[in-house]
Amino acid sequence: MDEPIFVIPLWADLLAVGLGGIQGALFASGFRGERRLDLLGVAIIGIVMGMGGGLIRDLLLNVPPVTLQSNWYLLTATAAALVGMLLAGVFRRLNALIVGLDAVVIGLFGAFGTTKALALGLPPVPAVFVGVCAAVGGGILRDIIMGLPVAIMHVGSLYAVAAAAGCATLATTTELGGAAGVAAIAGVAVTAVIRVLAVVFDISLPEQRALYRRKVAVETSSIALPKP
Repeated sequence: MDEPIFVIPLWADLLAVGLGGIQGALFASGFRGERRLDLLGVAIIGIVMGMGGGLIRDLLLNVPPVTLQSNWYLLTATAAALVGMLLAGVFRRLNALIVGLDAVVIGLFGAFGTTKALALGLPPVPAVFVGVCAAVGGGILRDIIMGLPVAIMHVGSLYAVAAAAGCATLATTTELGGAAGVAAIAGVAVTAVIRVLAVVFDISLPEQRALYRRKVAVETSSIALPKP
């Protein structure tokens, strides 16, 4: 007899979708000039941010997308996008809130993706990969739709790294016998802390060109130069 498929609690999934929708709307409403969006455009970006991670997660796991199996997901993402758009001016004055919101959204989508992958029988490493894709998937879709460089591919504040650390924490805790709820909380906490610290202290991975320059410097330092 097949084991029942893992089901993320509806309230928790809708919370992640709603926070993602607000975050997406805040991002889209901040553009000016030729890149400015109308109300529909802002709403679409909010919906993509809210639902994109879950869609990518379920596509990778080859299961029916949960976000398309209920009316509540699209309604929640749309309502959240409208709230984010209408209150954009208020939210922008609360920069700490935006940073915290961003960190929590990443952590929630990563935790849900990793937990569902583990419950469906994936080994820990692929499960972490699914979780990271779910965490950053909405942002990738957002950038592609808006014709922007994909944020996680460029020097930044440990966006995907924070998600990977949180997902790995969750998978490790689960493999050690920890309860799913405890593991999920630990994963979200680790992701959020790393993301917030990276933003506050401007921490990022080394730039590729910087690594190349360092390599050249090491190689050339061993070359004896003629003295004048």
